[in-house]
Amino acid sequence: MRAVLVSEFARPPELVQVADPACPGDGVVVAVEATGLCRSDWHGWMGHDDGIALPHVPGHELAGAVVAVGPDVTSWAVGDRVTTPFVLACGRCRACERGDGQVCEQQLQPGFTQWGSFAELVALPRAEVNLVRVPDAVGADVAAGLGCRFATAYRAVTHVARVRAGETVVVHGCGGVGLSAVMVAVALGARVLAVDVSPASLELAARLGAVAVPDVAALPDLTDGGADVSLDAFGSRTTLAASVACLRPRGRHVQVGLLGGEDVRPAVDMGRVVGQELQLLGSHGMAAADYPEMLALVADGTLSPKRLLRDRIGLAEAGSRLAALGEPGAGTGGVTVIRPDLG
Repeated sequence: MRAVLVSEFARPPELVQVADPACPGDGVVVAVEATGLCRSDWHGWMGHDDGIALPHVPGHELAGAVVAVGPDVTSWAVGDRVTTPFVLACGRCRACERGDGQVCEQQLQPGFTQWGSFAELVALPRAEVNLVRVPDAVGADVAAGLGCRFATAYRAVTHVARVRAGETVVVHGCGGVGLSAVMVAVALGARVLAVDVSPASLELAARLGAVAVPDVAALPDLTDGGADVSLDAFGSRTTLAASVACLRPRGRHVQVGLLGGEDVRPAVDMGRVVGQELQLLGSHGMAAADYPEMLALVADGTLSPKRLLRDRIGLAEAGSRLAALGEPGAGTGGVTVIRPDLG
């Protein structure tokens, strides 16, 4: 098969021919129809993730059709259209037993702990626990984002922040996760303010129903003294600090964006957290068992992730576009999807 191979961290990946993946006994092989280009993949390519062994194929948000099924799999068949969370839960640990597969204690992650979906085929173990059936009404380009960015934002807004109608929500960073969070929060009836330096991202956020904010200095006036909920959807010391700083007393900060490199252990104003009883929350994807409620809202049009799509590229362009995600302004204005059928 063709795959985008990383042979050295922070060096341009190459499109090469590699052996087709073997089908796991408890898993499936999926023919990739679409896979997302995500900043988390860039962190992995840079070497920020200790779990990656070289050579490596990135890619963790995907959709496609099953082409091989392991002998221990009974719920899935060749031809099924599927996606999967980026956390492949074990289904047996304490976290999984209480329904929190997104923080599985023995988790696997395509594109990180194993080869991922920047390829024509990808092997997915633990299929019975983690595969999600894609409704006919949801196309592959949209379904790919449901494996990470959109599902992550959906759970962060609805299950972790527990946003309610009438609340003020600030989203810092309007890439794929941030724009998804804007869409979900608007659908819940919140007043949403979207913060970014990219005019293209702010324009799309405004079309989704948010107030576009190019400068965080405006937030105190725009929030009447503070937001109920603020999300750092980018992941940096600066956006984390701005998110915590814009909250009203007893406000909720949700950290969604990954912090890597020099930002991996940021300082937090804990005096303000204690004095104003702020809540600091983390959100890490969404377990497969929680997908049906989100998919139902996508299928009936309440949520429309298709509106976030910006580019469709082939595997030949994926390596250079991955490397470029570290450049200022990269990844702005919507979501890029890689389609192996485009070359």
